[in-house]
Amino acid sequence: MRAALTIDTEQPGRPADAGNAGLLLDALARERVPAAFFVQGRWAGASRDVLGRIVSAGHLVGNHTYYHAPLDLMTDDGVHASVERAEQVLRDVGGVDPRPWFRCPYGAGERDARVLAILGELSYRNVEWDFDTDDWEDGRRGADLIETIVVGCREAGDGARVLLHSWPDVTATTLPKLLDVLRRERVQLVRLDVLGEEAFVPARLREGV
Repeated sequence: MRAALTIDTEQPGRPADAGNAGLLLDALARERVPAAFFVQGRWAGASRDVLGRIVSAGHLVGNHTYYHAPLDLMTDDGVHASVERAEQVLRDVGGVDPRPWFRCPYGAGERDARVLAILGELSYRNVEWDFDTDDWEDGRRGADLIETIVVGCREAGDGARVLLHSWPDVTATTLPKLLDVLRRERVQLVRLDVLGEEAFVPARLREGV
């Protein structure tokens, strides 16, 4: 069974260790595991070295907007500006073209026809997640995080898209053990684009893709 780690990489939602993204990259490198990082433009501009590590390690880079605001609450011009500014930063700082990979902040707008049409105009396609690990919740325990992911992968089936974040302490400290558990569970972690068209299709709708 395959699964893809998708890591939303943005300014922290609460106080967190600034080195957590680096710890995630260390763990992924040790185990030679690929991931997809959906990167906020404002974060990228302030974290050039870490973005460089993401790119040089061969991870997939997607666009997570510049401001990390809910797109369904923004005007058409606002959506255009946030997406295009983030893309420009990723090109200038990371030397990478994030198209067509995109993730709506908070998932807001991922099923909004207006938002999706604008993304299409900009050559993007939104990537949903198949289950939320809640690693962003204050007080989240590592053991519970691992259980959520193991069960979520089983329920979603082949090609599960796992949502994580780069900034929570629990994610950084738990990832090494999580990778070991998933290996023992015979979950093959692949880069998102290896899934092909399935990368853009929720598990619940994937039959026949």
